[in-house]
Amino acid sequence: MSRLFIAVAATAAFSGVALVGCQTQGSTAADMVMRNGYVYTVDGQNSVQQAIAVTAGKIVYVGSDEGVAAFIGARTQQIDLAGRMLMPGFIDAHMHPGDGGRAMTLCDLKYRTMTRKEFQQTIQACLDAEKDKGPDVWLEVGSWDRMGMDGLDGDPDKSTLDALKTQRPIQVRSTDFHTVLMNSRGLAVAGIDKHTPNPADGKYARDSAGNPTGICEDGAADTMAAVVPPATDAEKLIQTRAALDAMRQQGITSFFDALSGPENGKAFTTLQQSGELTARALLAIKLDPAAAAADPAKTIAEAKALATTYDQGEAKPAPGVSMRHVKLFMDGIINAPADTGAMLTPYLHNTGTEKAPKWTPGKNVGDLYFPPQVLKPLLLQAVEAGFDPHLHATGDRAVRDSLDGIEYVRQQLPGNGFRPTITHNESVDPADYPRFKALDVTANMSFQWAQQAPSTVDGTSDHLGAARFARMEPSGSIARAGGRVAYGSDWPVDPLDEFLALKVGVTRSGDPLNPHSYGPKYAGRLNADPGLSRAEVLRTITLNAAEQLKLENVVGSVEVGKFADLIVLDKNFMQVPEAELARNEVLLTVVGGKVVWAKAPFVGLQATQASVTQ
Repeated sequence: MSRLFIAVAATAAFSGVALVGCQTQGSTAADMVMRNGYVYTVDGQNSVQQAIAVTAGKIVYVGSDEGVAAFIGARTQQIDLAGRMLMPGFIDAHMHPGDGGRAMTLCDLKYRTMTRKEFQQTIQACLDAEKDKGPDVWLEVGSWDRMGMDGLDGDPDKSTLDALKTQRPIQVRSTDFHTVLMNSRGLAVAGIDKHTPNPADGKYARDSAGNPTGICEDGAADTMAAVVPPATDAEKLIQTRAALDAMRQQGITSFFDALSGPENGKAFTTLQQSGELTARALLAIKLDPAAAAADPAKTIAEAKALATTYDQGEAKPAPGVSMRHVKLFMDGIINAPADTGAMLTPYLHNTGTEKAPKWTPGKNVGDLYFPPQVLKPLLLQAVEAGFDPHLHATGDRAVRDSLDGIEYVRQQLPGNGFRPTITHNESVDPADYPRFKALDVTANMSFQWAQQAPSTVDGTSDHLGAARFARMEPSGSIARAGGRVAYGSDWPVDPLDEFLALKVGVTRSGDPLNPHSYGPKYAGRLNADPGLSRAEVLRTITLNAAEQLKLENVVGSVEVGKFADLIVLDKNFMQVPEAELARNEVLLTVVGGKVVWAKAPFVGLQATQASVTQ
């Protein structure tokens, strides 16, 4: 695959072209004209045009091929779209690019559903490939499908790793990023034993004697991850460059880093200053439940100080860095075997046998990390400090408490334009569907989770029960109730595959021919919750995502006056057969009027003005 990476400085100051669509009288030559296309605008009418013109990183014309001719001068770069679909760049409104870039450098389990034996063999191969590493050097393992393994031959523990031929400490992170598995050496290095208390927002799984089993959930997993020495600044830049490369190939022109901190702020800022930032970076600061409970004012003040360090203010055509969101983990995950998502009623557990199961309610209702008495004043102070809150909530109780907290702030601060988001929303009580619209809350959804998978139909479905499984991943129901739905990949929880996710958003089913789906066995619909239309699903990853992030005035649609964040597709998403929606790719990615990714037939655009890496 040919790759064109371009890092160029902003063009000259805006030339003064009147910002009126389809205007031709008195027009000035544009920097770039793209014509002879299917220009899907995502404007108020989802109108389709033929051509656009761009000057100084902004769109100055949207209309017909005939009308755009007035914007063509001697130095105008002209791009013939040859009938291809041009649309706004993708805005991935919930992902973890720092972890995504780091995952590319780890011992990679590649999201595969493995038996314990296959799990051990793969990790042993990584150890054998690094025989030069000393006994105190950590082995980090990523992209472990814990849920799939549990369905095959049970949840592993430290003994699974202790059987490997090594003295090195080992840490394995699950694909959901809520669980870490450690070997005994790793637990010892971290100082974790039967006397170690659980953190406020997680737990160490224990055997009957109270000894840690090696499974570490949520806050305990974060503690374990922090034991591994962090990447150096140079390593972090390599990882961040890799993440940006993956994103521009996917057509991502803006992204929301849903769990950030000073290390990501520094890396993205460094690359922005060197002209290597190829997407708009919006970074969220995680708030710690224990710290927030002890001193909410101090927690918000520290977040504000961090934001002040890295936030670059008002968006400009050239991509920059923003840090004006706070992230709260309300609960864990609703997937078995973790069952840490906070639920209104208990999870089911098997009181029968494996061959004759009997699923009955147990006592576990999951874990809630920000109780109402902590959440409500914390959200109020965050909004008063100018932050928009982004709340992780997978279980129906966590979603309800999040909505209650947002409603409290709306009541306390009438007229305040804060833009809250609840992300994931995997289980939502139907009574809460209309509250998203009523409270102006964005429901950020990862559509790829609404396909059948071993982690859902082979395990989680039993733990939830038929009624809750029937309404799992309710993006369609929230949208039908008038709520704003935006898309977030949650990468690297899943492989970065935006078109597969969009296909699932429409059909509620996977693609047996897509390597990131789960084959013919899992090709049916997940459940009966309604899918989105093609127009609706494209809006979730463009204008709705821009609205979530308060960027709708500058990106999210192809309209005069907005930044030229654009992508050209190989196939027309609005016209291909439904079964082929996931079999698409981005041929050209433009951010602020600059080409940052191109492949045939667009390779070579602006190459004489830029540094090129093949």
